Amino acid sequence: MILKLQQKTPHLSGDVRITGSKSESNRLLLLQALFGNFEINNLSNSDDSDVMQRALASTQRVVDIHHAGTAMRFLTAYFATYEGRETLLTGSNRMKERPIGLLVDALRTLGADITYTETEGYAPLLIKGKKLTKNTVSLAANVSSQYISALMMIGASLEKGLEITLLGNITSVPYIEMTRSLLTQLGIVSSFENQLIKIEPAKNVSISEMTVESDWSSVSYYYSLVALSKTAKLNLSSYKKESLQGDAVLAELYDKLGVQTTFLENTIVLEKEVESKPRRVSFDLANCPDIAQTIAVTCFGLGVACDLTGLHTLKIKETDRLEALKNELTKLGATITVTDKSLHLKEGGTCNENITIKTYQDHRMAMAFAPLALKVPIIFEDAEVVNKSYPDFWADFRGLGFKTEQL
Repeated sequence: MILKLQQKTPHLSGDVRITGSKSESNRLLLLQALFGNFEINNLSNSDDSDVMQRALASTQRVVDIHHAGTAMRFLTAYFATYEGRETLLTGSNRMKERPIGLLVDALRTLGADITYTETEGYAPLLIKGKKLTKNTVSLAANVSSQYISALMMIGASLEKGLEITLLGNITSVPYIEMTRSLLTQLGIVSSFENQLIKIEPAKNVSISEMTVESDWSSVSYYYSLVALSKTAKLNLSSYKKESLQGDAVLAELYDKLGVQTTFLENTIVLEKEVESKPRRVSFDLANCPDIAQTIAVTCFGLGVACDLTGLHTLKIKETDRLEALKNELTKLGATITVTDKSLHLKEGGTCNENITIKTYQDHRMAMAFAPLALKVPIIFEDAEVVNKSYPDFWADFRGLGFKTEQL
């Protein structure tokens, strides 16, 4: 679907309710499958969480997770411990280009039986589930925290628990802490000191329900809207100040871009500040790389120079997000350079009208560029890609006065 998005007024107000965090939801779905039939409230309605649910409920030999990277990592570990079950875990063409070797090597160290059926180091994976008896493993920590979280969750199901030694700089620590917090809420003991994570075996998971906080990654697009508006006041729920999600740092980062955040009970209020904008911002996003696209687009729309670092994981996402950002922002009129782990945007730049944004099968490419419709009409290829994490995205934008037109 090709979609044109535009907004006649730069003044915004309204209420938006966003469903549960995809990151929390997929962790809880796996923990539910491992440890008991507790109820999950405010579950994400994203395609990724739907895929995760379907995969966990499937009795078929072939499990196709399409574009869902989190599901691929978590399910690789899960099916490796599923005694007596043989699973062929596969995905989209892009998923077959995203490396999985570090996780597979770690699981093999624990005794897992996993075979690559096409290209070494990449899906599809033939997984023969068995009891894993070893309880120590090491892996590089600077690629994806999802590998680490996958091991942590299955570690609690192992008879002796699991000790994970992390090698090198640790990426996205908040996501590791999110996993630990969820384990703690289930009564599972863990520790994380220096480069060592210890997971004790689960003894008695008796909790009856868990509630997922709304998704902070999704709220980033509303921070961008407020920053790019003339005036704005948006109420978004359900959020809390003490969040498990690393992307909650948005409140701090966007304060520098003219957005004030007020925390109320289960709601955040975003308002446009009238103070002058900065000429340049510099952010290290190693702990929150999923908001890099949003921030880069916001800065372009404001005419603010930015230097974003800590972005090495963006090259192995749904697309090479750094190159994708460079391509699309350049079309719009930006002067931008990228390395394999950073992005540098020059101050100023004209925002060209009616540019077609290529989404690269990446939900965040579509959503990150959408707020620019406050400035000029924007056209999106493959607009339904937002379903991966935020199916209500275009409808929620229409609720704030934006006009959408299918071309």
